[in-house]
Amino acid sequence: MNTFGHIYRLTTFGESHGEAIGGVVDGMPAGIAVDMAFIQYELDRRRPGQSHLTTARDETDRVELLSGIFEGKTTGTPIGFIVRNSDHHSQDYENLRCLFRPSHADFTYQQKYGMRDHRGGGRSSARITLSRVVGGALAKLALRQAGISIQAYTSQVGTLALDHDYHHYDLSLCELNPVRCPDTEMAMRMEQLITQVKADGDTIGGTVSCVVKGCPSGIGEPEFDKLHAVLAQAMMSINAAKAFEYGDGFEGCTQRGSQQNDIFYKEGTDTEGKAVISTRTNHSGGIQGGISNGQDIYFRVGFKPVATLLRQQETVDMEGNPTTFTARGRHDPCVVPRAVPVVEAMTAMVILDQFLVKKTIKM
Repeated sequence: MNTFGHIYRLTTFGESHGEAIGGVVDGMPAGIAVDMAFIQYELDRRRPGQSHLTTARDETDRVELLSGIFEGKTTGTPIGFIVRNSDHHSQDYENLRCLFRPSHADFTYQQKYGMRDHRGGGRSSARITLSRVVGGALAKLALRQAGISIQAYTSQVGTLALDHDYHHYDLSLCELNPVRCPDTEMAMRMEQLITQVKADGDTIGGTVSCVVKGCPSGIGEPEFDKLHAVLAQAMMSINAAKAFEYGDGFEGCTQRGSQQNDIFYKEGTDTEGKAVISTRTNHSGGIQGGISNGQDIYFRVGFKPVATLLRQQETVDMEGNPTTFTARGRHDPCVVPRAVPVVEAMTAMVILDQFLVKKTIKM
C-alpha cells in the first residue's frame, strides 16, 4: 500500500538512492493558493544536513510541482511532484549487500520480495518521508483557510522529558534550536545528550508531541475510522515510530473515572444564538467516541533509537553465517528532531481528509 487517505490521498514513489523521490496528491480542493516558499520551508525542516545533530548527507531537497497548479492555485486535479536525489553515496553500503543489519528492514524485505535494495535501505529508508512532508504542506495550506493549526515538538530525548502538559510551554520557540524543543534549557540538555551519543557511535530515541488547534467538533468516523485510530495509523506508518498515545494516554489509564471525565458546560452562545458547549478539562485529547469534540487534539509519538550504529555489531549473512560489520555512511544519531515536521505532515493529511469525508470544510 503506497497510498494514504480516503479523499485527500497521497501516493508516494522512490528509493533512498534512486534517481528521485516523489508522489501524487489527489483530492486537493480547488482554488487553494499554493505558497511554494512555505512548501520548501517544510521540506527544509526535514532535510538532512540541517545541523550538527543530523546526518551529513547534503541534499537540497528542492521540490518540483509538475501538475495540478494553474496561476498559483490548485485546480482540483492531481498534483504531481518530484524531489531529485543528488548526494547519495551508494558505495558506503556495498559491505551490506549480503548482510542483514540488526533492527532494519533488510531481512523482512528479503523475506517478502525475495530481493532488496541494500543502498540506504531503498524503499524502507526514512528519506521517503519527504513525500509525506510535501503532501502535508499542501494539506496545511488548505487547513489554514479553516483556521486549523498544527504544531509538533520534541518532548523527550532518552530520559530527558518535558511535562506532558503542552500549556506549560511556548510552542513558537520550537524552531529556535536544532532539537525543536520549546524549553530552551531542556533543549540544550537534549542537544548535549545527542552530541555525546553521536560521539560514542551510538543512537538514542525519544518522543514527539503534537497539538492541533482550531479543529471543530464532528470530525472523524464511527467504528473503524475513529479519528484517533486514523491518527495512530498515520503516526505508526512513520519510520522508527514505536508508540502512540493521545489525550492523557497511559497515565490516564491509572486513574479513576472521577479524575478523567471531561465535564461539559455552556461556554456561551454563537452569532446565531446557539449554545456553545465546551469541557472544563481535556483529558480526552479532543476526541470522544472517535470524533473531535472541538477541544485541542493532542497526542504523542514514540520513536526508537536509529538502528544504524557507527560501531561494530554482530549479525548473519544471507546464508545464515555469523559475521560482524561496521556501518559506514552518514546517519542521524537521533531521528526525533527531523521527525517533528513529518508528524505534522501526517496530522495535516489526516485532518484534511476527515474534513473532506464529512464534506463540511469551507474554503
